[in-house]
Amino acid sequence: MAKALFSSTRKFNTEVKLAVYTLFTDVFVIALSALNLFKPYVSDTFLPSMIVLMLIALFHLIALVLVARYTDDRSAAPGLVWIAVFLILTSVTGNLFALLLGVNLLIKLRNHGNPGTYKWEEVWSKLTRSTPSMLGLFFIIFLFSLSVCSFFTFDYAMATENNYSAILQRPSLAYPLGTDNFGRCLFSRIVFGARISLVVGFLSTVLPFIVGGALGAISGYYGRHTDNIIMRFLDILYAIPGILLAIAIIAAFGANTVNLILALSVGAIPTYARTMRANVLLVSTYEFVEAARALGTSNAAIIFKHIVPGALAPMIVKSTLTIGTAVISTSSLSFLGLGVEPHIPEWGNILKLGSTYLESHSYLAVYPGLAIIALVLSFNFLGDGLRDALDPKLG
Repeated sequence: MAKALFSSTRKFNTEVKLAVYTLFTDVFVIALSALNLFKPYVSDTFLPSMIVLMLIALFHLIALVLVARYTDDRSAAPGLVWIAVFLILTSVTGNLFALLLGVNLLIKLRNHGNPGTYKWEEVWSKLTRSTPSMLGLFFIIFLFSLSVCSFFTFDYAMATENNYSAILQRPSLAYPLGTDNFGRCLFSRIVFGARISLVVGFLSTVLPFIVGGALGAISGYYGRHTDNIIMRFLDILYAIPGILLAIAIIAAFGANTVNLILALSVGAIPTYARTMRANVLLVSTYEFVEAARALGTSNAAIIFKHIVPGALAPMIVKSTLTIGTAVISTSSLSFLGLGVEPHIPEWGNILKLGSTYLESHSYLAVYPGLAIIALVLSFNFLGDGLRDALDPKLG
């Protein structure tokens, strides 16, 4: 049924599709959060938070109807602008589909006919036509929204505090995925563990994206001695296996979340620098760059205002693909005891604990393993879709 609903959105425009995914995200988050009603106790903020989530879902349903009916009606533009503003505000729940829908509406209504607007709409039109990519994006945003809402709808104590009266219980309504050898709710631990995986994966991708991108842009633009110095230094760093470098950094500075992010970031810098350098070498040959030089534009302005924007598309695609690698590395290091602190619910820590009960209580390892696989596949599907949407040759 869900597959039919997702595939049926192909006949609608981009805004309607995003509105459908926005509503679906609300429904899934509310449904999973509602499972806490069966627990022995719930968070103090559970009931008011659930009411707020349901009101937001009702607003998103109304927005879906209005967008489907009036999105192409120019006379309804003022009302849709207010809808877009409220959609952006409701994205504080972590539902980034609401943010994307609001931004798309504002761009379409306020900057209609602008060449940059057309390119933005074309990219999202291509992306929303790819069901695997949108399903991947849906799972990522759903997991992010659930992680944000869990601050108010889940009780952190259920995931961290020992409950010796509920040791190794099988899946039930009270404990949807069972409990571990300390009586902690596995469902709650996986939900809270998603925060760590998403935060570490995102930050350990953003840092090398910025640092590696800047080094690659400078190296590709100036060339000669500057290029040799930067790239040879990065070649030395690239020669060290990423996971080995991460282990060495963590062993030297200690196992915690900050050091884990830094360790994963350092090893990824050379690949981003090489990608950006290759793109800059290509874009630098275009006529508009020569025109900027002829007009006396400074080198810094040429690099960051003219060249880098034209070289970002492959970097964005690469970043979505490498976030999945960062998630696997995070879990692997935690499994080895070199990642996130053992007392913090993180998928690698949960998997490590569950691996000792594979014969008697295999679900302790199966569920966190499936969560890791699903998140990595989602980023891979999204990366493939972005590559197709951003490549003009595939238009």
